[in-house]
Amino acid sequence: MGINDTHLIKKGLSTTRKWWKEQIIYQIYPRSFKDSTGTGVGDLRGVIEKLDYIQSLGVTSVWLNPIYQSPNDDNGYDISNYCEIMEEFGSMDDFDELLAGLHKRNIKFIMDLVVNHSSDEHEWFKQSRSSRDNPYRDYYHWWPAEKGKPHFRWSFFDNKGEAWKYDEQTDAYYLHYFSQKQPDLNWENPKVRQEVYKIMRFWAEKGVDGFRLDAFQFVSKDTSFPKWSDEYENDFSHIIPTHGMGPYLHDYAREMYDEVLSKYDVFAVSEGVGSSFEDAHALVDEDRNELQMAYHFDCVDMGVDVDNPQTLPQFKDIHSQWDKSFAEKGWLSIFLANHDLPRMVSRFGNDAPAYRDASAKMLNTFLLSMRGTSYCYFGDELGMTNISFETIDEYKDIAAINGYKKAQHNGEDLDKFMRNLKAFSRDNSRTPMQWNSEENAGFSDKTPWIPVNENYQHINAQAQENDPNSVLNHFRKLTELRKQRLTLVYGSYELLEAKHESLYAYKRELDGDTLLVALNFSDQPQTLSLNSLTLSDNTLINNYDSINSSPEALTLAPYQAMIIEAK
Repeated sequence: MGINDTHLIKKGLSTTRKWWKEQIIYQIYPRSFKDSTGTGVGDLRGVIEKLDYIQSLGVTSVWLNPIYQSPNDDNGYDISNYCEIMEEFGSMDDFDELLAGLHKRNIKFIMDLVVNHSSDEHEWFKQSRSSRDNPYRDYYHWWPAEKGKPHFRWSFFDNKGEAWKYDEQTDAYYLHYFSQKQPDLNWENPKVRQEVYKIMRFWAEKGVDGFRLDAFQFVSKDTSFPKWSDEYENDFSHIIPTHGMGPYLHDYAREMYDEVLSKYDVFAVSEGVGSSFEDAHALVDEDRNELQMAYHFDCVDMGVDVDNPQTLPQFKDIHSQWDKSFAEKGWLSIFLANHDLPRMVSRFGNDAPAYRDASAKMLNTFLLSMRGTSYCYFGDELGMTNISFETIDEYKDIAAINGYKKAQHNGEDLDKFMRNLKAFSRDNSRTPMQWNSEENAGFSDKTPWIPVNENYQHINAQAQENDPNSVLNHFRKLTELRKQRLTLVYGSYELLEAKHESLYAYKRELDGDTLLVALNFSDQPQTLSLNSLTLSDNTLINNYDSINSSPEALTLAPYQAMIIEAK
């Protein structure tokens, strides 16, 4: 019986196994992983050099951030040719060798597909902006200047936050939800959609196993671009409900499924899934024949203010509500970090030397014990931390640089802006992989494109490799356990002590197999009442050497994390 035909019993529900549900996905930011050519920039051959390391982690898929030809206004998310490899990263032969090397090791490959927008240096846009009657004109959203200035729309990366850019060449405005060099593609044009499906088939034919759809919730737009209320125009928090999940999004997703996804053994996950459970289900439920996996932002959008941090009860409530919503239908992604977020141990754990290792292990235990597909960001298997730049001149990210200009333009408190940037900047997660204690952390023998974190001399893969108690080897224990115990993938989830300020504890159960996951998110000992739960002597995961328990309670040391068989 094949994996796609296997059913599991989860509290009376029949759960269908799919290979992509059981993946442990390792996200690599290629620019920062390993430089093999002495340019200071990571590349595909650098990833190839580290394939045995990747395999040793126990992960089952690799998601690579964009490697297409790009002028790098947004580090590859501005694509000028979707079927060519960026010269900095190598060649198509390098890609083919990488893909073959992954598949030889039974590791799947996830392609990052950026099709809400292209680069303004893509040939489509060059043609589109050349004249109003060019055949490619309707590949993008244009507003003729004689109609007056178009109604306001938000832009994530614009230095004034405005998504319409005036272009003198044809006396018109073009739309860019991201930077000015990332014009939005016009999905209302069927020729654009066919171009996208052609690109997807090109990579699927090469053998890629899945697609991560960047900013996909924004591809459908109300092209009349009506005026909004002042409330929407003055509050950036409305950008998801106003810009996302447009009127024809589901039509496009179903067409993508019919044209591409249904014809290959691949899956697609959308970055962002609207602003509600209903939006997410409408995109990923199996009977919808659209996408396969939800990747929501509720947790990462929480507490992004140094003066108003998130609380653990909020964190638990978000994850528990999403799990409840997807208990019977649909499928979730589980993640705490990626290329757009700070390092997870600096945000959700404690990166002080006394607690960094324990809290990194605790957070990895969470990631690999929740229902859904686990997404693990490179370097988090080592407990890498934020770099915390002090001045705006140190930042490389367009979101930081233009965000600062926007804050200046709007007269915001720049000290507050910089404190938030230090804690939450995307550059925190883009510093080079810390391979060893040699110069530049073994990432490159030249000055890296972005500085290496100064703590690389004691946080690095080589130092952790032979330490059985390292964050790295704890991560390996977790991936092995998750592959052995399908309860951690498919099992039901029951939250314990929902209001506890420091403990996150839950039960996972499948086919009579019951596991307790207990996590202490604080630097003080915490006690969990076991009530009717009985623990066995079989502790599967523990980031400490000891257990402090009685039949009535389990006491956890600071940042202790345990997975224990129970009944």
